[in-house]
Amino acid sequence: MMNKQKGKLLVVSGPSGCGKGTVLKKVLKENSNIYYSVSATTRAPRYGEENGIHYYFITKEEFEKKISEGGMLEYAEYVGNYYGTPKDIVLAKLEKGYDVILEIEVKGAMQIRKAVPEAILVFIAPPSMEELEKRLIGRGTEKLDVIKSRLKKAEKEMQYQNEYDYLVINDEISIAAEEIAAILKSEKLKINKN
Repeated sequence: MMNKQKGKLLVVSGPSGCGKGTVLKKVLKENSNIYYSVSATTRAPRYGEENGIHYYFITKEEFEKKISEGGMLEYAEYVGNYYGTPKDIVLAKLEKGYDVILEIEVKGAMQIRKAVPEAILVFIAPPSMEELEKRLIGRGTEKLDVIKSRLKKAEKEMQYQNEYDYLVINDEISIAAEEIAAILKSEKLKINKN
């Protein structure tokens, strides 16, 4: 008799504004056995964001306590705020057979690569830097200086593409979502040779 397979950890990164969240919403809608890991952050909520749904909004002191106690699977500081993944929830979901998606930035993904070598890393990229700038401006959520800062950061992040297992270009949301679902399915069908 076969044991229930442990879930797969899928780490998704890409520049701010490349459409990661939109693509992943479509993947989640079409796949019921996936848990989307909610990250913790010290930044203030944006309009419409809810604690425990979009992020766990915690203080800098609370976040640093979690770091010191080994309670974060990964974490990084970005634009003056901490972002990270609470370890206990992710590990429990994987053990129960759920696939877990982490939507995190590049530094966090590199931490996961070291800590959890079997994790599947997917980089989502925009079709071009011009399109990325257009998307960031189109969101209408940030001032121009913040957008310029995000574009500079995006150029640096794009240099990490080769550190990932897969590259998905988000030119069309439905195709990008299908590609991510196909990656996950393929990885689940792999034979473990260890």
